[in-house]
Amino acid sequence: MRTRFVPYGIAASVFLLDRVTKAVISNQVSPWDTYVVIPGFFNIVHTENRGMAFGFLANADNEWQSFFLAGLTLLILALLATMLWQPAGKGLAGSGRARLAMSLVMGGALGNLYDRILHGAVTDFLDFYIADHHWPAFNVADSAISIGAGLLILDMLITRQTQERD
Repeated sequence: MRTRFVPYGIAASVFLLDRVTKAVISNQVSPWDTYVVIPGFFNIVHTENRGMAFGFLANADNEWQSFFLAGLTLLILALLATMLWQPAGKGLAGSGRARLAMSLVMGGALGNLYDRILHGAVTDFLDFYIADHHWPAFNVADSAISIGAGLLILDMLITRQTQERD
């Protein structure tokens, strides 16, 4: 029974790390300021993203966008919470890798949902680039969601290969 709570603890840790880093940026870096960390590769910036992860839909001019994104996030969170409540070894969150992945996605989604509900936008601050080619700015929550999604894909591939051998 105790192991059922581990994924929620991981999600809470991601959420807290996301909140702390966003609070530091919001309090220490003025909006649109840039601090060069590694010239030609990495900056700390302070941007506000009204869209999804990595700026997707950030320029969409739709008054319902925030409600849609918040609703979609709540639906995903409910689905993840339900799957993670199942005992380890069962269901879609059967493997430890899948449970970790879903925990990361859940924590990241909670972090960005918090910003979206309270501020109408998500604080982004990690800016990676090479020369003039910038990856859209992102944050800890976006990183956790991306790593979690990658782990889910990896888990599906490994599970599929294992099933094909059996």
